[in-house]
Formats: sequence, structure tokens, C-alpha cells
Amino acid sequence: MSANPPAPETRDGRRQRSEVSRERIVAAMLELVSEGDVTPSAEAVAVRAGVGLRTVFRHFENMESLYQQLNALISAQVLPLAQRPFQSSDWREQLKEMVERRATIFERIMPIKVAADIHRHRSPYLAGQTAQMVREQRAAIAAVLPERLRDDPTVVDSLDLLLSFDAWRRLRLDQGLNRH
Repeated sequence: MSANPPAPETRDGRRQRSEVSRERIVAAMLELVSEGDVTPSAEAVAVRAGVGLRTVFRHFENMESLYQQLNALISAQVLPLAQRPFQSSDWREQLKEMVERRATIFERIMPIKVAADIHRHRSPYLAGQTAQMVREQRAAIAAVLPERLRDDPTVVDSLDLLLSFDAWRRLRLDQGLNRH
């Protein structure tokens, strides 16, 4: 007697369960890091996700692939805010809007970004993402400045530093300042 292939619903059901498990693993990792565990163990992720340890390793054979999924999840949450058109046409007002947006975004990503910074020396993916974030943030600043200021490297460098995640992290974590 030959084995019949599983019905399409069965295969789709397995694929759906697999995708749900993958999403739960990513969400568990994000939760643990957001709670301050910058290097959660695979066991802790499995427990939080409600899956077996083997399932974690089946879906993510290395940390790079998990970092990529975390980045995709966070990007989906913050990019719409970062890319929203400015309400004002005045560059000064646009810069103020940018400050507010970055405060919201940086506050949201802070635990994840702090954890990523701890691990980026071992992760080509995280190092690349950090470099890309720096380039994009600098370009966003330059895009709102009038040409005379955009052409002044001291102005662009100063604003880039002042509006960076590193400055936000220092104000919030190292100096203990409130958001407002």
C-alpha cells in the first residue's frame, strides 16, 4: 500500500502552525529584551514563546536570522512614523517634528537597540543595520535643512550628534532624564 500525500489543508495547517511558532519566538525574544534581558537564552525564549527548545533551533539556526526577524518586526512598527510627511513646510518646524518623532521612536526601540549595540561587534547584520540607521538619520536631517545649512558640515555634524540615538540613550539612561 502506498502512502498518500497529505491533503492540502494538512500541509497548509502545518505551515501555518510553523509560522505561528516562528512569530511567537520572535515576539518572545522581543519581550525578553524589552524587559531588560539583553541576552536571553534559547531556553528562556522557548518558555516565553510556549514552544519546545528544538522548535527555536529549527526556526532559527543562528542569531543572525533571529536578529533579522526582530529588525523586520521593529521596522514595521517605527518606519511609518519616521516616513510620515511633515505637517509643516518650514524647515525649523520640520526639525521640531523630527525631534518629537525620534523621541517616540528611540523610546520604543531603546531596549532593543541597547541589546543590539552590545552584540553588534559579533554580528555583521547588526553592525550593518547600525551603519544604515546612522546614514538614514543623517540624510533625514540634511533633507530638512536649507541648502546654506546643509552645506555647512559643522551644522550637519552637530545636529546629527544631538539628534542621534546615542545622545537620546545618554540623556535617558545615563543621566536619568524624563522624556519631556
